Amino acid sequence: MNDHPTRQRVWLITGSSRGLGAEVVAAALANGDAIVATARDARSVTRRFGSSESLLALDLDVRDEAAARRAVQDGIARFGRIDVVVNNAGYGILGAIEEASAEEVSAIFATNVFGLLNVTRAVLPRLREQRSGHIINISSVGGYQSGPGFGIYCSTKFAVEGLSEALHGELLPLGIKVTLLEPGHFRTDFLDTSSIIPSQSLIEDYAGTAGLAREMGISHNHKQSGDPKKLAQALLQLVTADKPPLRIQFGRDARRIVQAKNAFVEREQLQWQALATATDYL
Repeated sequence: MNDHPTRQRVWLITGSSRGLGAEVVAAALANGDAIVATARDARSVTRRFGSSESLLALDLDVRDEAAARRAVQDGIARFGRIDVVVNNAGYGILGAIEEASAEEVSAIFATNVFGLLNVTRAVLPRLREQRSGHIINISSVGGYQSGPGFGIYCSTKFAVEGLSEALHGELLPLGIKVTLLEPGHFRTDFLDTSSIIPSQSLIEDYAGTAGLAREMGISHNHKQSGDPKKLAQALLQLVTADKPPLRIQFGRDARRIVQAKNAFVEREQLQWQALATATDYL
């Protein structure tokens, strides 16, 4: 194990070569931390950040469970522990529910949900042994409210939300923290076709719903209001909290969306309260 006098934490970050993952790597390195930075091609991480005793760049396709276990083992062999896990790897699909093929749906769940599970299961034995650690699952405001054109992508994030809620309850007594990040629109490459893929099928009847979402994706690309560098700095603050939140929305847009949904749900509950409670035994 290599020691570093100013090192504070050891991070394991998936999807580290670009976007939010890369910004978190940069911020944590500048903070004196050690990083196990994974990507499908680790050379892309090294090209961006260079070589450093504090950086271990590893090839990892999160869909490969055995590879996830090896990445965790390599990280522990290098740095001795893992303190923060950022499950960031993932991508989107844009299109109406009916337009998405079974193959497209299976592929995105394999990365966004099963890949996150692979990494989480791989690291949990070590975190339980340490009785410490913080798992940060990158969800989305789309994991709280879905919408036309984003249903398949959002369904993966809804799954991540359910898994994370359960993990939070299971791990808190063991000294391990779990936080869901629900960012709004941040100025990364997420709306590029390298990160969000239009469904191959197009159905004209959805032009006014999912079709508008496709147009929005093109027109808003690299014009989003959120600053990913500021989000990375906020994440550094988050991991210092003794009692971090289960959920945190980043960006004013995300907060507005969540507040509006909460208000909608409350109004609907009140409107349908009599019928909804009429099913109980008296």
